[in-house]
Amino acid sequence: MNPTVSGLASVIIPVHNRPSLVQEAVASVLAQTYRPLEIWVVDDGSTDDTPAVLARLARDHPQMIQVIRQTNQGPGLAREAGRRRARGEFLQYLDSDDLLMPCKLELQVQALRQMPDADVCYGKTRHYRFGESAMDVADRRTGERIDRMFPEFLVTRFWNTVTPLYRRRVTDKAGPWAGLRQEEDWEYDCRIALHGGRLCYCDAFLADQRRGTAGGIRHAWTWSSEAFRDRVQARMLIYQHARAAGVTVHDPAMQHFARGLFLLARQAGVAGLADEAKQLFYASRTVFEEAGIQRLDYRLYGITARLLGWRWVGVLASKLPRRPRPQGY
Repeated sequence: MNPTVSGLASVIIPVHNRPSLVQEAVASVLAQTYRPLEIWVVDDGSTDDTPAVLARLARDHPQMIQVIRQTNQGPGLAREAGRRRARGEFLQYLDSDDLLMPCKLELQVQALRQMPDADVCYGKTRHYRFGESAMDVADRRTGERIDRMFPEFLVTRFWNTVTPLYRRRVTDKAGPWAGLRQEEDWEYDCRIALHGGRLCYCDAFLADQRRGTAGGIRHAWTWSSEAFRDRVQARMLIYQHARAAGVTVHDPAMQHFARGLFLLARQAGVAGLADEAKQLFYASRTVFEEAGIQRLDYRLYGITARLLGWRWVGVLASKLPRRPRPQGY
């Protein structure tokens, strides 16, 4: 890890096979009204013109852009390669198909300086498909002012990777990105929440998340059983982070998350991942048992799993009609 430079903002851009889009992402950083800043672009094993494009960008902006090239390892470890080299007091992760608004870093750094005990600053984010016009509609919950990441992050990751600006101090506490290729961003943010998670808010549109392109860093990973195992591992880590942070089993957000674990357990069974299905099921059931809530569906599912096996009980459950969702969490 490099020493921290006070006031410096480090922008970390992972990319895989997106030569034109990464140019747009980098341009949105160069257009920032905030200085000083540095850009670390991590080429995660691109096989097209991306390396040549990045080499040209680095030549054109040698004082600001650094390029790291590695074999394909997925988005989490690509971001981690940039994080280890970043020197900034503030860290911004930017996927190669997303954009920063020119005022983003300036407004967020200003907000963090005005609120010294805050670890992360976020603001409104637009979300739209390529070819659509950007509308000033805040995506997910980025239009809401929320004070802390937990317990809300158990219900959903209420922002996109482009949304937050982190203080270096909290990312150092949280440690490295996990080598997961599914839900690694949700797991990382829940680790941030465990080690701090105090938020400040900018009531402005600060970033655009764009979707609908082929290729990209995630598309280098097939939707295989290994990918599903990554998803299971991410959920179990999130569960552990929340428990370690003191989120109780009585919290509606924790119970919401536990129901999600039960659903994922059934899906894991259908996928033939018996060990993962069993792990998820018992973690989910533990939440309600510790909360003093007796659920007949858990008892019946456990008995059936012992009789038929975790795969077949998952298949059977997937064919049953879905129950109406409870109100609220």
